[in-house]
Amino acid sequence: MSDLARKDTVRDAQVLIVGGGLVGSCLAGLLVVAGTYGSDQIVLLEPRPPRRPAPDDDVDLRVSAVSRASQRILAACSVWDAVAAERNSPYERMCVWDAASSRDGPAAMRFDCATAGEPDLGHIVENRRMQWALLERVRAAGVSVIASSVRALQPEPAGMRVELEDGTCLRAQLVVAADGADSPTRAMMGIESTAVEHGQAVVAHIATSRPHERTAWQRFLATGPIALLPLHDGRCSIVWSTTQEHAHELMALDDERFCSAVEEATDATLGEVLSCTRRAQFQLRSNHARHYVADGFCLVGDAAHAVHPLAGQGVNLGFLDAAALAQVLREAQEQGEGEGDLRVLRRYERWRKGENLAMLTALDGLNRLFSNDDAWLGVARRTGLVIANGVGPIKRFFLRRALGVAGDLPAVARGLR
Repeated sequence: MSDLARKDTVRDAQVLIVGGGLVGSCLAGLLVVAGTYGSDQIVLLEPRPPRRPAPDDDVDLRVSAVSRASQRILAACSVWDAVAAERNSPYERMCVWDAASSRDGPAAMRFDCATAGEPDLGHIVENRRMQWALLERVRAAGVSVIASSVRALQPEPAGMRVELEDGTCLRAQLVVAADGADSPTRAMMGIESTAVEHGQAVVAHIATSRPHERTAWQRFLATGPIALLPLHDGRCSIVWSTTQEHAHELMALDDERFCSAVEEATDATLGEVLSCTRRAQFQLRSNHARHYVADGFCLVGDAAHAVHPLAGQGVNLGFLDAAALAQVLREAQEQGEGEGDLRVLRRYERWRKGENLAMLTALDGLNRLFSNDDAWLGVARRTGLVIANGVGPIKRFFLRRALGVAGDLPAVARGLR
């Protein structure tokens, strides 16, 4: 009988993780692999567990640009080899430019792994394959994975009492909310968050007449950036951030007209756009919780912060949250402290809140700076890009950010165990 069916065998837990997406399942993996807790002390809730991806499935529309730091975190979970073995696409170069300039001009920001002394700049990976690999790892380790969600939370002197939608009641020393930007558990705990709407994104995969050359391309238009992310099969995944009205128009186009629109928006960077897959759209929102922690409770990933996708940092920030929390809990255990103690959880909050807020502010600022048609701002940003592209220390700063190796990193993100 599977873990999903054995709800009656789940005992009181030390750590209950709400949300078995990428960040929640990564946290569970880090805790169990490091031996911080036994597998019977961790419970993971995922109301919609994914099915096993089939070899002949088309590439999922939701992909992520996995940074070097995230690669190391996934390796610490003992899943990176499995992730890298299946339709993983490393990219070696990046090019970012403004619609009013040329991708070959001095105002285009270009990065190359060879000049950085790195084998690549990151990897484009399907979200569902990462999630499946992580969930399989924690299941194999004996962690209870329950296909249910939280109905109610009740703080108690010795932890949290949690009632699930299927009627199960659990008690946990620590509840970790990894249930997304609209986190129901965050709302249950009365933690406020500030959200800013950024329009919508349209995603699809396209085939082009020119090869992507293992390069990630991003062009800033007046309505928002359009990114081309290289896939393992020679196609590109596009993420077109734009206004809500324009997104609806793009979704209504037939395939031929949509391909023409993408070709024009990308300045025919990869030649003719020959075909496209089905399309999907989703709301763009940046979001930041006022607090990350309470007694016996904390937020990770999008439940704590959601950022604009223009730099592909959302899941990478979430993996860093998971690694930082895992390290704080391990150190607390070594010092004989309780994992749900507020003073312990505030170490995690102090560590990650400033880092996340800085990234959120920077990405919102970049989006406002580039996604407009103001002539004076256009001159200023192109001048800034020319300077940044020619000054080594500035360019190295951006490169380290792109690789995810800047800032105060958890040990596993630095390749340490």
